[in-house]
Amino acid sequence: MNPIGINEVVKYVEENIGSFHTKRLQNLELLQLNKILKRKNPYLFKAKNILTAQDLVKVLLDAHLSSQEETIFGEFLEGLARFICGTVYSGKKSSAEGIDLEFSNEGIHYLVSIKSGPNWGNSGQINDMKKAFNKAIKILKTNNPRIHIIAVNGCCYGKTKKIEKDGYQKLCGQRFWEFVSGSENLYTDIVEPLGHKAKEKNDKFFESYAQIINKFTHQFMNDFCVDGKINWEKLVKFNSGK
Repeated sequence: MNPIGINEVVKYVEENIGSFHTKRLQNLELLQLNKILKRKNPYLFKAKNILTAQDLVKVLLDAHLSSQEETIFGEFLEGLARFICGTVYSGKKSSAEGIDLEFSNEGIHYLVSIKSGPNWGNSGQINDMKKAFNKAIKILKTNNPRIHIIAVNGCCYGKTKKIEKDGYQKLCGQRFWEFVSGSENLYTDIVEPLGHKAKEKNDKFFESYAQIINKFTHQFMNDFCVDGKINWEKLVKFNSGK
């Protein structure tokens, strides 16, 4: 074990957090209104009594961006976890499909699938993860039958009451960051560095966000409004008509 200092974590975050903001902005700039409209539920917006084009566009955009940002930031946190574990336990990205990290500690070889939070998937996705664990374990035991392997679903935030699952462990939040670092307090130590240049990056993002809102509102009014009112029949036909 090679304990990691917070300065090493800060340096990694400052050098790499920019990729999150860049991808976030790129995702915003590549958006197309018609594609978002086809993915969302128009009946829900009518039920919520949304009356203005700008309000509807903003709800659409915010819902889409929230989902995308969760994915993009999850990728960043996965990279951070691998960096920390690589420094402390010589952990590395696994060559096995579906395994994000593997390392050994105190005679145990760990296979880790990293997710953002505890409620990340449905039963089918969880079964796929378990299949990936079983396949990787089978390959490792073919080469070394005596190897002691534990599969872990690591979640970067949140909590779970039950750690032992069917064939794997689930470690969330503090437990996960302590698992990859050996530090009980790392989960709170990493909060401050994540804000590196956040205001500067967010100012640029929200400037583009405002432009997209105005652009999409104008487009939506041209395509789906009549005399200033949303034409719900036309919107539903666009979204759901055969």
